[in-house]
Amino acid sequence: MDQIPVIAFEIFFIGLLGLASVAILGGAIVVLRGLFRGQR
Repeated sequence: MDQIPVIAFEIFFIGLLGLASVAILGGAIVVLRGLFRGQR
């Protein structure tokens, strides 16, 4: 277990950050669309 390359952890965390940012952006877009539709 001591020989795990650091690159694997970097790729793992970058992937998590990417998924989290995409999920947050998607949620924000859906909420903004709902707000703009509600005003019209």
